Amino acid sequence: MTINKEKLALREEIKGKNPDFVRPESWRYVRLETNWRKPKGVDHHQRKLKGGRGRPGLVKVGYGGPKIAKGLHPSGFTDNLVYTLNDLEKLNPKTDGVRFGHSVGTKKRKEIMAKALENKFKIFNARVRTIGSKS
Repeated sequence: MTINKEKLALREEIKGKNPDFVRPESWRYVRLETNWRKPKGVDHHQRKLKGGRGRPGLVKVGYGGPKIAKGLHPSGFTDNLVYTLNDLEKLNPKTDGVRFGHSVGTKKRKEIMAKALENKFKIFNARVRTIGSKS
């Protein structure tokens, strides 16, 4: 079930107009991954934006998505970190999704999970380990 479809569609439309930001010189050297790294050299051609000249764009603030779609999970729910049962009580199950904090242990995770399922929350990282399993 997806909510906020129009906000997600607007985000995708704006994202489609942005250039593909790739790491400088990644097309030249196999050892460099294509994921973005900011050019920081004092004479770096891309950082200086020397007339474009076929160079890919730099990541800048103006390329950001729409404000109304900020903080939305791809499912359309807002992404909220939860550490305790009290955090869960402050949220609305119709619009807010739940993501368990990294430091929440298995015991408390099971308690929060039971309460979240009871209130019909959307859970993004529902992993609950049983005692003795490795995954």
